Amino acid sequence: MNLFGSLVIAFSMYSRIPMPQMEWTKERMKYVMCFFPLIGIVIGLLEFAVFQGCDALGFRHFGQILPVVIPILVTGGIHMDGFLDVIDAKSSHGDRKKKLEILKDPHTGAFAIIGCCVYLILYLAAFLEMSPAMIPAYSIIFVVTRALSGLSVVTFPMAKESGLAASFSGAAQKRTVAITMILYLAAAVWGIWYLGGTMPVVMTLFVSVLVYWYYYAMAKKEFGGITGDLAGYFLQICELALVAGLAVVSHLVSL
Repeated sequence: MNLFGSLVIAFSMYSRIPMPQMEWTKERMKYVMCFFPLIGIVIGLLEFAVFQGCDALGFRHFGQILPVVIPILVTGGIHMDGFLDVIDAKSSHGDRKKKLEILKDPHTGAFAIIGCCVYLILYLAAFLEMSPAMIPAYSIIFVVTRALSGLSVVTFPMAKESGLAASFSGAAQKRTVAITMILYLAAAVWGIWYLGGTMPVVMTLFVSVLVYWYYYAMAKKEFGGITGDLAGYFLQICELALVAGLAVVSHLVSL
């Protein structure tokens, strides 16, 4: 029952999928992050189904645009919100204290709006450059990004003792969560290899490691550690980078 409660809390927090009400007890909070990548599986299945369905029905443009917004619709934009907050904070060029204050500010600045527009345009452009053969591999990247984000929550230093990321990190059974995230990653990498081949796997690993390293170095240098907003920022830029990587693979394969 506690594990089911952990699953419900994970989906209630990180998605807009209807879930029953569940109390956030200490025991349930220990394993919430273990179920975070399952939301990536849901998104991936929807992405694949929508793309294939639109293609079968002849709605080519819908099949090209809907996959870009599906992750935001499923998650309610919680990770995009973190991305926008970090864009505002980084654009301030202030000191660490100033940046952390901006992360707490509920208002959205001009740089965040610009960042959102640029992000969605780049995502759409990268998605349009992908060949249909890359769609199965693309559908799995949402598991990769959430597994890496979950891993960072239990292994990276926290920028502050309060906040969503600190709460989940402090309550988590860290060793169990870390091992579970690694298993998700291994399964996702195998799935990308099985469905897409060697080149998509190599590109996925290269891009993921590069962005993960940047995330750790940037967060530690500029913020003193990670927060929930920074975890969302990482997830968004990693997904964008992986889509761009698969677009590159599409062109290399076609040469």
